Amino acid sequence: MSLITAIGLMSGTSMDGIDLAMLRTDGENLVERGPSLFVPYDAAFRRRIEAGLEDAKAIVRRDERPGDLAALERDITGRHADAVDLFLRNGAKNWAKPELIGFHGQTVLHRPHLGVTVQLGDGPFLSACTGIRVVYDMRSNDMLFGGQGAPLVPAYHAALARSLTGDFAKKYPIVFVNIGGISNITFVPEHGDPVAFDTGPGNTLIDQWVSREGGVPYDAGGTIASEGGVIGRVVDDYLDNPFFEKHGPKSLDRNDFTLEKASGLELADGARTLAAVSAEAILKSAEQMPEKPKLWIVCGGGRKNPHIVGDLRDGAERAGAEVAQAEDVGLDGDATEAEAWAYLAVRSLKGLPLTFPTTTGCREAVSGGVISGKQG
Repeated sequence: MSLITAIGLMSGTSMDGIDLAMLRTDGENLVERGPSLFVPYDAAFRRRIEAGLEDAKAIVRRDERPGDLAALERDITGRHADAVDLFLRNGAKNWAKPELIGFHGQTVLHRPHLGVTVQLGDGPFLSACTGIRVVYDMRSNDMLFGGQGAPLVPAYHAALARSLTGDFAKKYPIVFVNIGGISNITFVPEHGDPVAFDTGPGNTLIDQWVSREGGVPYDAGGTIASEGGVIGRVVDDYLDNPFFEKHGPKSLDRNDFTLEKASGLELADGARTLAAVSAEAILKSAEQMPEKPKLWIVCGGGRKNPHIVGDLRDGAERAGAEVAQAEDVGLDGDATEAEAWAYLAVRSLKGLPLTFPTTTGCREAVSGGVISGKQG
């Protein structure tokens, strides 16, 4: 089957910038991973997105853009177009021009119980700016079929699991852990569809904490947390949330957990404790998996926090499982989500399922996405 060259664009719940990745794929089992790039948002624009989260709370219908959201959507799209131009002129210049862009946009509201998810991003405008067909709005069709609209990456995780080689090949069940603002897992069995759900806060509480208490946007390399200790009662308070007792599929908005339970802690203790919350929430997800995992593969920005990964490794080893960073198995943990959006765009173009009853709770396996622009 012929391969399609695609770019994936991802701006996640950490709101720190745009991840770009290129790959060639048939949208099924064949994946040739290519170059990637990260284009950061400046601090002022990040604050503008944070303000947009407040505006988004007034949204009832997903096409509404109260407050600054319409202008913000235009500017986010423009920044994505600029990022694509930079990518094609530099890191991806040795690859063929892409035929397709998978455009996630910036999530500002995710309320699956109301059937509403809003990602700011104008697909037709991006296509017009880049001259490339764009697949966007890949979550809403899942919701029309009763799904949570998230997570969407599992289809790609399953393809990656099938591509592992050496000591990691066929070490099923394999669990991919993506630690972004919100953490999510994909449980990949040896046979059958993947199982996926959000596990809890990833980096978002840590970022909010060090921003509020220390005046910095994030805890780089877990440096702040390294000076603190885990306050067990606070971890227990967070894990007492009813969300953790729900069986998947289930998904979260970044505002579903707050800093209230950490109030009063010292800066370093708070950062270290919230890292433990992230890890323990991931470990707790194993209680809702069909089988005990044998291999956890950690992706996303949170894998750079040694405290999250260390706590996760300690807990997994006690359960007889192994934890590997994405790079340990030959993957790029920074680019995995952007790669997924390229892969999903190709699946959308071919009408292949993006989501499954076992990943989002949709009534049947469904495709999704809106295609804008003409074939080049």
